[in-house]
Amino acid sequence: MAFYPDERIALFVDGANFHSTSKSLDFDIDYKKMLELFKTKGRLIGAYYYTALLEKDDYSAIRPLIDWLDYNGYNVVTKPAKTYTDREGRSRIKGNMDIEMVVDMLELADHVDHIILCTGDGDFRAAVKAVQRKGTRVSVVSSMKTRPAMLSDDLRRQANAVIEVADMGELIGRPRRDYADHDDE
Repeated sequence: MAFYPDERIALFVDGANFHSTSKSLDFDIDYKKMLELFKTKGRLIGAYYYTALLEKDDYSAIRPLIDWLDYNGYNVVTKPAKTYTDREGRSRIKGNMDIEMVVDMLELADHVDHIILCTGDGDFRAAVKAVQRKGTRVSVVSSMKTRPAMLSDDLRRQANAVIEVADMGELIGRPRRDYADHDDE
Protein backbone atom coordinates (compact mmCIF):
# COMPACT_ATOMS: atom_id res chain seq x y z
CA MET A 1 0.00 0.00 0.00
CA ALA A 2 1.35 3.36 -0.99
CA PHE A 3 1.33 6.21 1.48
CA TYR A 4 2.59 9.69 0.73
CA PRO A 5 4.17 11.91 3.42
CA ASP A 6 2.04 14.95 2.63
CA GLU A 7 -1.29 13.18 2.20
CA ARG A 8 -4.10 13.84 4.65
CA ILE A 9 -5.27 10.62 6.33
CA ALA A 10 -8.33 9.75 8.39
CA LEU A 11 -8.66 6.53 10.39
CA PHE A 12 -12.10 4.97 10.89
CA VAL A 13 -12.45 1.98 13.25
CA ASP A 14 -15.60 -0.15 13.36
CA GLY A 15 -15.05 -1.14 16.99
CA ALA A 16 -17.14 -4.32 17.12
CA ASN A 17 -15.96 -5.66 13.76
CA PHE A 18 -12.29 -4.82 14.31
CA HIS A 19 -12.39 -6.36 17.80
CA SER A 20 -13.88 -9.58 16.40
CA THR A 21 -11.21 -9.69 13.71
CA SER A 22 -8.33 -9.27 16.16
CA LYS A 23 -9.82 -11.88 18.50
CA SER A 24 -10.14 -14.32 15.60
CA LEU A 25 -6.42 -13.79 15.01
CA ASP A 26 -5.71 -14.22 18.74
CA PHE A 27 -4.12 -10.86 19.38
CA ASP A 28 -5.12 -7.57 20.94
CA ILE A 29 -4.88 -4.25 19.13
CA ASP A 30 -2.67 -1.64 20.76
CA TYR A 31 -4.59 1.46 19.70
CA LYS A 32 -1.75 3.78 20.71
CA LYS A 33 0.64 1.91 18.41
CA MET A 34 -1.94 1.97 15.63
CA LEU A 35 -2.41 5.73 15.98
CA GLU A 36 1.35 6.30 15.98
CA LEU A 37 1.80 4.05 12.93
CA PHE A 38 -0.67 5.98 10.80
CA LYS A 39 0.75 9.32 12.00
CA THR A 40 4.02 8.25 10.33
CA LYS A 41 2.26 7.51 7.03
CA GLY A 42 1.04 11.06 6.36
CA ARG A 43 -0.79 13.89 8.12
CA LEU A 44 -3.37 12.22 10.32
CA ILE A 45 -6.40 14.53 10.27
CA GLY A 46 -8.56 12.41 12.56
CA ALA A 47 -8.95 9.00 14.16
CA TYR A 48 -12.50 7.80 14.85
CA TYR A 49 -13.67 4.80 16.87
CA TYR A 50 -17.32 3.68 16.68
CA THR A 51 -19.15 1.39 19.08
CA ALA A 52 -22.54 0.88 20.67
CA LEU A 53 -22.82 0.72 24.46
CA LEU A 54 -25.34 -0.97 26.71
CA GLU A 55 -26.93 1.81 28.75
CA LYS A 56 -28.30 -0.30 31.57
CA ASP A 57 -25.01 -1.96 32.53
CA ASP A 58 -23.41 -0.48 35.64
CA TYR A 59 -20.07 -1.65 34.29
CA SER A 60 -19.25 -2.31 30.67
CA ALA A 61 -16.07 -4.21 29.79
CA ILE A 62 -15.51 -1.79 26.93
CA ARG A 63 -15.82 1.39 29.04
CA PRO A 64 -12.12 1.56 30.05
CA LEU A 65 -11.09 1.25 26.39
CA ILE A 66 -13.57 3.94 25.33
CA ASP A 67 -12.33 6.30 28.04
CA TRP A 68 -8.69 5.63 27.12
CA LEU A 69 -9.33 6.19 23.40
CA ASP A 70 -11.20 9.41 24.13
CA TYR A 71 -8.27 10.81 26.15
CA ASN A 72 -5.59 9.60 23.72
CA GLY A 73 -6.37 11.07 20.34
CA TYR A 74 -9.43 9.22 19.09
CA ASN A 75 -12.81 10.76 18.44
CA VAL A 76 -15.10 8.21 20.06
CA VAL A 77 -18.58 7.93 18.62
CA THR A 78 -21.07 5.88 20.62
CA LYS A 79 -24.77 5.31 20.79
CA PRO A 80 -26.94 3.19 23.07
CA ALA A 81 -27.37 -0.41 22.06
CA LYS A 82 -30.97 -1.55 21.85
CA THR A 83 -32.28 -4.68 23.52
CA TYR A 84 -35.10 -6.53 21.79
CA THR A 85 -36.79 -9.92 21.76
CA ASP A 86 -36.53 -12.04 18.62
CA ARG A 87 -39.25 -14.30 17.17
CA GLU A 88 -38.13 -17.21 19.35
CA GLY A 89 -38.45 -15.09 22.49
CA ARG A 90 -34.70 -14.70 23.03
CA SER A 91 -33.28 -11.41 24.22
CA ARG A 92 -30.96 -9.84 21.62
CA ILE A 93 -28.81 -6.73 21.47
CA LYS A 94 -28.54 -4.47 18.43
CA GLY A 95 -25.98 -1.71 18.14
CA ASN A 96 -25.12 -0.99 14.53
CA MET A 97 -22.87 2.06 13.97
CA ASP A 98 -22.71 1.83 10.15
CA ILE A 99 -24.77 4.94 9.42
CA GLU A 100 -22.73 7.12 11.77
CA MET A 101 -19.50 5.91 10.17
CA VAL A 102 -20.78 6.45 6.63
CA VAL A 103 -22.01 9.98 7.33
CA ASP A 104 -18.67 10.92 8.91
CA MET A 105 -16.69 9.35 6.07
CA LEU A 106 -18.71 11.25 3.45
CA GLU A 107 -18.38 14.54 5.35
CA LEU A 108 -14.62 14.13 5.77
CA ALA A 109 -13.90 12.82 2.26
CA ASP A 110 -13.55 16.34 0.83
CA HIS A 111 -10.87 17.14 3.43
CA VAL A 112 -8.65 14.04 3.24
CA ASP A 113 -6.76 12.16 0.55
CA HIS A 114 -6.84 8.71 2.10
CA ILE A 115 -9.24 6.93 4.45
CA ILE A 116 -8.06 3.92 6.44
CA LEU A 117 -11.18 1.86 7.17
CA CYS A 118 -10.79 -0.79 9.87
CA THR A 119 -13.64 -3.20 9.15
CA GLY A 120 -14.42 -6.14 6.93
CA ASP A 121 -18.14 -5.43 6.80
CA GLY A 122 -19.42 -5.55 3.22
CA ASP A 123 -22.15 -3.05 4.11
CA PHE A 124 -19.49 -0.35 3.67
CA ARG A 125 -18.92 -1.10 -0.03
CA ALA A 126 -21.34 1.59 -1.26
CA ALA A 127 -19.85 4.17 1.13
CA VAL A 128 -16.34 3.35 -0.05
CA LYS A 129 -17.48 3.75 -3.66
CA ALA A 130 -19.07 7.14 -2.85
CA VAL A 131 -15.92 8.36 -1.09
CA GLN A 132 -13.79 7.20 -4.04
CA ARG A 133 -16.00 9.20 -6.43
CA LYS A 134 -14.94 12.27 -4.40
CA GLY A 135 -11.32 11.43 -5.15
CA THR A 136 -10.41 9.88 -1.80
CA ARG A 137 -8.50 6.61 -1.71
CA VAL A 138 -9.67 3.95 0.74
CA SER A 139 -7.53 1.25 2.32
CA VAL A 140 -9.35 -1.43 4.28
CA VAL A 141 -7.71 -3.03 7.31
CA SER A 142 -9.20 -6.47 7.95
CA SER A 143 -8.36 -10.13 7.47
CA MET A 144 -8.65 -12.83 4.87
CA LYS A 145 -6.60 -15.17 7.08
CA THR A 146 -9.36 -15.82 9.62
CA ARG A 147 -11.72 -18.75 9.09
CA PRO A 148 -14.15 -17.67 7.87
CA ALA A 149 -12.58 -14.55 6.37
CA MET A 150 -13.59 -11.38 8.21
CA LEU A 151 -13.23 -9.28 5.05
CA SER A 152 -16.19 -9.43 2.69
CA ASP A 153 -15.36 -10.02 -0.94
CA ASP A 154 -17.43 -6.97 -2.02
CA LEU A 155 -15.50 -4.62 0.25
CA ARG A 156 -12.16 -6.16 -0.74
CA ARG A 157 -12.89 -5.61 -4.41
CA GLN A 158 -14.04 -2.01 -3.91
CA ALA A 159 -11.13 -0.85 -1.75
CA ASN A 160 -8.09 0.75 -3.34
CA ALA A 161 -5.96 -1.49 -1.13
CA VAL A 162 -6.32 -4.09 1.59
CA ILE A 163 -4.03 -4.17 4.59
CA GLU A 164 -3.99 -7.62 6.16
CA VAL A 165 -4.30 -7.08 9.91
CA ALA A 166 -2.73 -10.50 10.58
CA ASP A 167 0.49 -9.18 9.07
CA MET A 168 0.44 -6.12 11.32
CA GLY A 169 0.80 -7.95 14.63
CA GLU A 170 4.31 -6.64 15.25
CA LEU A 171 3.24 -3.09 14.37
CA ILE A 172 -0.09 -2.73 16.17
CA GLY A 173 -0.45 -5.82 18.36
CA ARG A 174 -0.23 -5.73 22.10
CA PRO A 175 2.05 -8.39 23.56
CA ARG A 176 0.10 -11.11 25.30
CA ARG A 177 0.97 -11.64 28.91
CA ASP A 178 1.13 -15.26 29.98
CA TYR A 179 -0.22 -15.09 33.53
CA ALA A 180 0.67 -18.71 34.22
CA ASP A 181 4.39 -17.89 33.99
CA HIS A 182 4.30 -15.23 36.73
CA ASP A 183 4.27 -15.78 40.48
CA ASP A 184 2.10 -13.53 42.60
CA GLU A 185 4.26 -10.56 43.50
